[in-house]
Amino acid sequence: MQFHRGRLIDHIHLRAADLEVTRRFYRAVLAAIGRADSIYEGDSFFSADELWIDTANGPTSRVHLAFQVPDRETVAKFYEAGLAAGGKDNGEPGERNYHPGYYAAFLFDPDGNNIEAVFHGPSERSAPSVVITPE
Repeated sequence: MQFHRGRLIDHIHLRAADLEVTRRFYRAVLAAIGRADSIYEGDSFFSADELWIDTANGPTSRVHLAFQVPDRETVAKFYEAGLAAGGKDNGEPGERNYHPGYYAAFLFDPDGNNIEAVFHGPSERSAPSVVITPE
């Protein structure tokens, strides 16, 4: 069986009630999972790879977002960093019964989005990421 990632979702757009509070949370969890190098920021937005966050001009988002990570230790780092940066517990690191090897932790971000770090167990990737070069 093969799993494909990076084919369906172009980007995810979250709306934050307080961009600075949300920015602090995502800086911390992205650093904990080894993705601090993907962060790009402006005065009115925060982004990392396919994730885009800006200030809500109305209701905030309510989504479930899962970050894939390379091992169980990174799941724990995500959880601790997120709690320290204002996230709220929604499931401490541990095995889940979704499929064999599924190991994850869940946090609510400052706007109530359910944010997860998940390790699916040992696997081999065909490539570390999809690289897109505009023509």
